[in-house]
Amino acid sequence: MATKKADAKRPPGERLLEWIALHFRWVFVIWFLLPVSVLYDLYVVVRDKVIYFAQSAPNAHNRKVALIQQQVRKWNDEGRQTKLCNARPGWLSMSFRTPKYKKELTPIKTNTLIDILEFNEEERYIRVEPMVTMGQLTRFLIPRGWTLPIVPELDDLTVGGMINGCGVESSGKRYGLFQHTCLSFDIVTADGELVVASKDKTEEKSTAQGLFFGTPWSHGTLGFLVAATIRIVPCKPWVKLTYFPCNSLKKTHDKLEKDAFNKDIDFVEGIQFDLQHGVVISGTQCEEPPKNGLINRIGSWHKPWFFTHVEKILKKKKIVTEYVPLRDYYHRHSRSIFWEIQDIIQFGNNFLFRYLLGWASPPKISLLKLTTPRILKKLYERVHVLQDMLIPLSELEDALELFHKEVEIYPIWLCPFNFFPTQSLARQGSGSSVMYVDVGVYGNTKVKTYDAEKTTRKLEKYVRSVKGYQMLYADTYMTRSEFYEMFDSTLYDWLRVKYGCKDAFPDVYEKVCRAARE
Repeated sequence: MATKKADAKRPPGERLLEWIALHFRWVFVIWFLLPVSVLYDLYVVVRDKVIYFAQSAPNAHNRKVALIQQQVRKWNDEGRQTKLCNARPGWLSMSFRTPKYKKELTPIKTNTLIDILEFNEEERYIRVEPMVTMGQLTRFLIPRGWTLPIVPELDDLTVGGMINGCGVESSGKRYGLFQHTCLSFDIVTADGELVVASKDKTEEKSTAQGLFFGTPWSHGTLGFLVAATIRIVPCKPWVKLTYFPCNSLKKTHDKLEKDAFNKDIDFVEGIQFDLQHGVVISGTQCEEPPKNGLINRIGSWHKPWFFTHVEKILKKKKIVTEYVPLRDYYHRHSRSIFWEIQDIIQFGNNFLFRYLLGWASPPKISLLKLTTPRILKKLYERVHVLQDMLIPLSELEDALELFHKEVEIYPIWLCPFNFFPTQSLARQGSGSSVMYVDVGVYGNTKVKTYDAEKTTRKLEKYVRSVKGYQMLYADTYMTRSEFYEMFDSTLYDWLRVKYGCKDAFPDVYEKVCRAARE
């Protein structure tokens, strides 16, 4: 009962402050963070429209890249006295932690890379800077009849984060991971040169095929990503969603697997509400709902949080079909930040709150992170879990039983994706594609013996044993040898030598291990 004993040893005053911070944080969130978030979103929308109308982004981009190259070359001229990192504040990242390693490194200013650069319908691609968000892209593309093949759910997730890290979404059953939809990356290397890394060897531009495959999962340790060219596909304005309640773990697994391999289905995800009960949600794009079709604009401010809507369907024990606008579907988990917001604004799903302030929700994740009181951070370290583990879909039942035993957190997000053979750090080397599933666990544990390090190490060991991968935004307690048992560094190490990275950037383990974050 390690967690319980540790809690009992804390002074009563600390426990009282923790209780107040936990139960009344909503006051600060509602009266400060929500207005700031609304103003920032309004600024971004207006700015994007002005920039695109003026067509000024491409020229500005060249100036931004030149400035980054100038900073890197100056660092080279001064003798490479420290390693490099981007100057983006740690609280702006999607990770729960902030990096400690940046304090000792030379920061390179890359935070102006926030624009859409080129939209090409004929050749079916869009070229963007790395800090462009999923919200920006869906606002831009969908009205024009296009979309990204993979659109990770939260509005504020960035293109750079999805490339340097990992991006999973419910269309992954068809398209794989976000990296699999990219065509090329523009990267400023450690010597200040601009390299266009493409998977196409025959492209006329300067290409570096190895760098293209090595960049995903590298967390900015091979160079500074300054632009990405991403494939786009035609889209339809509506999604026909079918909710399939399951009353056993086996039924959830079987249904998820069946729909993941169904070529007529565009989107598949599951939400598990306890060990035996879950809902598999399958979607297909369509032009418009039939006259008698049930329409649900789930993105509207007054609508219940999506996961609570799904839970009600589970309780009814009936298959439900409804029609949802495409953009609403893409960002269905944004307003509730999956289900994390319920611990911050406990009454946030109350109909009165939704009608009065739902239009202002959610607060920006980065601002929530920046303003989290230290006493709450201590609480989260003891009981809060934020993990995505990518495992073969065939292992799902065993994995969920293990997560139930070790953390017992629900809901759990289940997102199948086609893991293509790849040469990146997360190397799927079977020679053919394998259906994997993202097991996303977010929330406070109910297990009294939970110990963050010991428990996470158990989960990591299991994931390694089934040839799975841990998303590296989360806490990683593996040793270096265990880390490179999970990840294949063959290409990565070669690239680190080829592009002079060893004395220019920390390696990926040094950036993502628990000791590097606070």
